[in-house]
Parts: sequence; C-alpha cells; structure tokens
Amino acid sequence: MVDLDIFITSRVKRKIVVFFVTYPVIKMHSRGLAKLLKEDPGNIQRELAKLEKVGFLYREKKKNTYTYFANTNFLFFSELQSIVIKVREQNSVSRSRNYIEKSVKR
Repeated sequence: MVDLDIFITSRVKRKIVVFFVTYPVIKMHSRGLAKLLKEDPGNIQRELAKLEKVGFLYREKKKNTYTYFANTNFLFFSELQSIVIKVREQNSVSRSRNYIEKSVKR
C-alpha cells in the first residue's frame, strides 16, 4: 500500500496539502482547518505559513483574520492532485482486495 508520507513527511502538512488539492476552491481560517483536520492550531498555523511561503497557498485578510486557499497555478499543483488521487485509488483497491481475501477465507 502506497502512502503520501513517503513524499510529505510532516503529518500536519500532508493533511493540509490533501485537503487543499481535494477542495481547491474552499477558503479556510486556520482554526477551522485545525478543527476539521483534528490537529493543534499552532501546528496548522506553522505549516500554513510554510506552504504560503513556497506559493502553494494564498492568504487573504478579512477584517482581523486570515483565510487560506489553494494557489491552483502553483507549479506542482496538478502533480500533487494527481498523486493524491492515485494514492486514494491504490488504497481503495488494497482495501477491496483485503476485504475479498478475508471473505474468501471464511
């Protein structure tokens, strides 16, 4: 089974990247994202800043808070989307295969 942790070693960063390549049109506040991903807001904030710095995310100020959203023009955005889709498909096939094998053994 293939997993994204080979390519993106930070668990929090991996969750953020997967979220934004899966839902590129959604704008999220860091605390809302932390709640959704079930991660510490401080860790989310740190990884969001790093991803913004490299150009993967944009940050938009609304009143006194910032919202983050995907930069779909990021150099590797389509490649990251492709990797996420392929990993999900591979994991789905693996789970189905395991289920079938367990059913046959009974």
